[in-house]
Amino acid sequence: MTVLEETTGEPTGEPTDARGRVAELHGIRAQAVAGPSEKATEAQHAKGKLTARERIELLLDPGSFQEVEQLRRHRATGFGLEAKKPYTDGVITGWGTVEGRTVFVYAHDFRIFGGALGEAHATKIHKIMDMAIAAGAPLVSLNDGAGARIQEGVSALAGYGGIFQRNTKASGVIPQISVMLGPCAGGAAYSPALTDFVFMVRETSQMFITGPDVVKAVTGEEITQNGLGGADVHAETSGVCHFAYDDEETCIAEVRYLLSLLPQNNRENPPRVESTDPVDRRGDALLDLVPADGNRPYDMAKVIEEIVDDGEYLEVHERWARNIICALARLDGQVVGIIANQPQVLAGVLDIEASEKAARFVQMCDAFNIPIVTFLDVPGFLPGVDQEHGGIIRHGAKLLYAYCNATVPRISLILRKAYGGAYIVMDSQSIGADLTYAWPTNEIAVMGAEGAANVIFRRQIADAQDPEAMRQKMVKEYKAELMHPYYAAERGLVDDVIDPAETREVLVKSLAMLHTKHADLPSRKHGNPPQ
Repeated sequence: MTVLEETTGEPTGEPTDARGRVAELHGIRAQAVAGPSEKATEAQHAKGKLTARERIELLLDPGSFQEVEQLRRHRATGFGLEAKKPYTDGVITGWGTVEGRTVFVYAHDFRIFGGALGEAHATKIHKIMDMAIAAGAPLVSLNDGAGARIQEGVSALAGYGGIFQRNTKASGVIPQISVMLGPCAGGAAYSPALTDFVFMVRETSQMFITGPDVVKAVTGEEITQNGLGGADVHAETSGVCHFAYDDEETCIAEVRYLLSLLPQNNRENPPRVESTDPVDRRGDALLDLVPADGNRPYDMAKVIEEIVDDGEYLEVHERWARNIICALARLDGQVVGIIANQPQVLAGVLDIEASEKAARFVQMCDAFNIPIVTFLDVPGFLPGVDQEHGGIIRHGAKLLYAYCNATVPRISLILRKAYGGAYIVMDSQSIGADLTYAWPTNEIAVMGAEGAANVIFRRQIADAQDPEAMRQKMVKEYKAELMHPYYAAERGLVDDVIDPAETREVLVKSLAMLHTKHADLPSRKHGNPPQ
């Protein structure tokens, strides 16, 4: 038998038999699992952060984790690195299961080199990413690193390039989820930006390209790390973060929930579950939730709750571009993506951020075979100089492109207003929706009756003895002629006008019919979507 030298982990003598070799192996593994020191673990916990292995235990089913390259060590020299060669090299990689389905994972160990990426560290990540792509299973990164390992120079930077290349290769092939559990600065921030979903934890995780010190030196602005790139900033202002939570335990539990709604890869459908919520459950509450008066706001989230299985859904980007809702839910056990205008915020208009948010969500759903259900109550695009100069045409076209390019089952439902270009963009029948339904409260038109009357009957109104009375008369006439609830249905632009209380049953039966839908896109390398 032999023992390990405490400081370097090197054997002090050669084992003399197989049992000695096995004992040596167990000793090395125990050291790799324990990490650099108890003091380093205590320092991690003192920051309110879990260790990398504790995070993996929360993410994966108990006892399912199989580690890869646990004994990997760097080969760099100089700057004292040759004297410090810990096992794992600061990143833990492997696979396990979440609710019995395979998931690949890598987790930065901040206790070793501050989780900084070196050549060996990067190679381990490259390998597990390649394995995830080959196996066709989701990849979750638990990020807590200080960026590139400066002592290794450009070799560390090249390691990031390999990660970015694989992120792009895996895009739309397997779900990629980035969980930010510590700092992520500089080029390292681009890997999460390339993935499908980004989770963050308040106070302990930050993302930015240039830190507060650089910002101050260049612009003179003083700001904290959280103020520059904290979870709330990215969840509310930049839109970089899809989900933000107060603690790691809740965050990782929600990652598990998200994985339960996603397929393993783009060749599979999302997992279906048995639902105890009756298909024909009536939603009579919808008649009271949605006012017939198109100018009165209401909470679209309550409409969604009334329709989906057990009222449960997972909203994506909940706090960014709140005038549109993007959510994953189930209808009769089948996962669906829901895009819905939110009349409670900016009257539910489409603007730059809402268009970007919804476009990315549509693309994600289409990539992973998730049917799309769109709830419309949209008065149009947000007018204003800022919107026009900010490129609302270009950004609105992203949503249009995403819908037109989607081949999954697509159903749209018009609750109330559906005006102008926003109506067309929000998955109208004319851009390829498979089925379009409307409630009897729907108003589908080029614009609102008041605005239309002012344009069409401008001269009559101006010449009238009582212009206001004439205007009201013309508004009423326009509504009666072109905006009654059955106008679009009479022209085949809506497949049916339905009782709101029957919405759930209609959607479930429609999705069942569309389950075997198959649509091919034109042969091409790729499209050139608006940017």
